Amino acid sequence: MRGNAFEVPPAWAPRDHDRTHSPLAPEDAMTQPPAHQHPALAAADPELAALVGAEERLQADTLRLIPSENYVSAAVLEASGTVLQNKYSEGYPGRRYYEGQQNIDQVERLAAARAKALFGTDHANVQPYSGSPANLAVYLAFAEPGDTVMGMALPMGGHLTHGWGVSATGKWFRGVQYGVREDTGLVDFDAVRELALKERPKLIFCGGTALPRTIDFAAFAEIAREAGAVLVADIAHIAGLIAGGAHPSPVPHADVISTTTHKTLRGPRGAMLLAREEHAKAIDKAVFPGLQGGPHNQTTAAIAVALHEASQPSFRDYAHAVVANARALADALLARGFDLVSGGTDNHLILMDLTPKDVPGKVAAKALDRAGIVVNYNTVPYDPRKPFDPSGVRIGTPSLTSRGLGTAHMDTVADWIDRGVRAAGAGDEDALLKIRGEVAELMAAFPAPGLPTA
Repeated sequence: MRGNAFEVPPAWAPRDHDRTHSPLAPEDAMTQPPAHQHPALAAADPELAALVGAEERLQADTLRLIPSENYVSAAVLEASGTVLQNKYSEGYPGRRYYEGQQNIDQVERLAAARAKALFGTDHANVQPYSGSPANLAVYLAFAEPGDTVMGMALPMGGHLTHGWGVSATGKWFRGVQYGVREDTGLVDFDAVRELALKERPKLIFCGGTALPRTIDFAAFAEIAREAGAVLVADIAHIAGLIAGGAHPSPVPHADVISTTTHKTLRGPRGAMLLAREEHAKAIDKAVFPGLQGGPHNQTTAAIAVALHEASQPSFRDYAHAVVANARALADALLARGFDLVSGGTDNHLILMDLTPKDVPGKVAAKALDRAGIVVNYNTVPYDPRKPFDPSGVRIGTPSLTSRGLGTAHMDTVADWIDRGVRAAGAGDEDALLKIRGEVAELMAAFPAPGLPTA
């Protein structure tokens, strides 16, 4: 199964422990006893403890290929569950509306300082609850309801909060969207410039959720200057790659940078806003009191831990390994006749158009899930199918890289995907079950960071 792959996980794959797991069929999950690692939870709420234990086993036994997911370290998990949960802290360090902030202020200052050092920015706000509220804060800081804003269209790979119609950002603001070329799957900057100069938006967002290629921040910055717009770089997906030097940084080009703290950054489910000093007050005021009350201090602490981990030399190796794995996987999929949007990838993400395989994306994703391969169905540019039943599947390599899998494994992963898609088209459940067993066998050899021992 492992071929010429390394026998021990590399240094960039965080190792909390060793353990093996056996495959767990979904219908068996709730029959399992509560995880012994959570004795207080098991005693207080056995039903919930059983669900946590089932999820731990599922994450251990399956190949997680959703590009927005990852495994956090045991240290990040511990920080997320500390007594910092007990404290309210409306305001900012040194300027709180509650007393007893002696330690909380230090935690937040530490997280912000580490963010500024890691990304090389003037200012960091680590309080946003998640990526969408962080983006809403940018609107509140720089725009008024009804103003024109510009971002990549959702079906082309953009994000809901970049002015798409069904989002509050598209309802409260006038959203105009750019896309990618149908023939290349790449951004047409001449078309972006033409649209920006015609519409004169207050904000231009670059970045998205299904972009497999390097973002040209300098080109977007030039267009924003010509149009008199504030450039917002949404790096939620690629923040870890940027921190590890595997993707160019937007810091020299963007006025504001929005990011989540999980995904490739391998932290808790939170967000940050990074900005030039001239925008610091506007950003802080928009986050609090503009949009939210007290920050989630336990999450702030976990962000601080993740930022510390991302500053280590091993994380740089990890970021480059994520990209190397994605490129190797893309090549292996292309060799098997898959149609990849833009023809491949420069980062952690691959977007497959399954139209030539005559299998809808949703059908393929659900079949692969039964095979122990976790992906998400996704629209592709110019998709003729509906968003809830699209033509594509989106996959990525952050999680498998965290487990220690390398380029030598990517041909096996591509073979599983190929067999799984063919089985989906044929309705061959036995083939999917066989793949699931093979997946569980390989996953047992590469324990996931942060998960408990059996």
